[in-house]
Amino acid sequence: MTSSVVQRNGRAATAEELAPLAFAGYAHFTAAQVRGGRIRGLDLHLERLRSASVELFGRAVPDDRVRSSLRTALETGPADLSLTATVYSPTGEFTAAGAAAEPEVLVRTGPAASGPVGPLALAAVPYERVLPGVKHVGEVAKTYFLRQAVAQGFDDAAFVDRRGRLSEGSIWNLAFWDGDAVVWPEAGMLGGTTMGIVHRQLDRLGVPQRVREITLADLPGLAGGVVMNSWTPGVAVHRIGSVPLPEAPSFVELLHRAYRAEPLTSP
Repeated sequence: MTSSVVQRNGRAATAEELAPLAFAGYAHFTAAQVRGGRIRGLDLHLERLRSASVELFGRAVPDDRVRSSLRTALETGPADLSLTATVYSPTGEFTAAGAAAEPEVLVRTGPAASGPVGPLALAAVPYERVLPGVKHVGEVAKTYFLRQAVAQGFDDAAFVDRRGRLSEGSIWNLAFWDGDAVVWPEAGMLGGTTMGIVHRQLDRLGVPQRVREITLADLPGLAGGVVMNSWTPGVAVHRIGSVPLPEAPSFVELLHRAYRAEPLTSP
């Protein structure tokens, strides 16, 4: 597959049907890698779509409708691919109680991806996303700061909130290793599905995990750091801002091993 395929409610989407989404910018989505026609953490993707729909539209698309749309998309593509499911309101209108019309589901498929090799250097950028717990569209700031970071010689950007805490990357979650446990940043952020997969599988493996505030000043005391998203459970980060981090290949392998332990599920 060399191009994207977009389906609306289980059939090819027309330009007329896509126009409201293209010009509205009020929608949310989830992204996944499909392998062998199956998805890791399907329950997490469904929960993400459900909760974000309630937050943005006051109602959610039933899981069986979402699963049906996913199945139809997978039936028309190769066994391995990238998939994005977007939920939006076709009318953009809301009732006096704040509820939208029945939301629609768009599913786009494209070539499978595995992310960059790394290690990466991240620019430290002061920024806090609006509704950080929702994976919503229209994130112009994230792309802008990524572009600025690349222009400055970095590979990507990591965000720092008003309290000086590292939160997330432009399209990534952050995770660190302190030599004994996996450390997740405490700050406003999007809880990624890959992050959720890795977290529960690390629990099953008996690997200690901690959540705490992490600032740039804390980085020298850590033994490694990574970024993760739907492409990959871990790409090494060797620098954030001007602060170096050890590459910690054993930490990266631990995250990949935890991710591989998650079963693939058919929609």
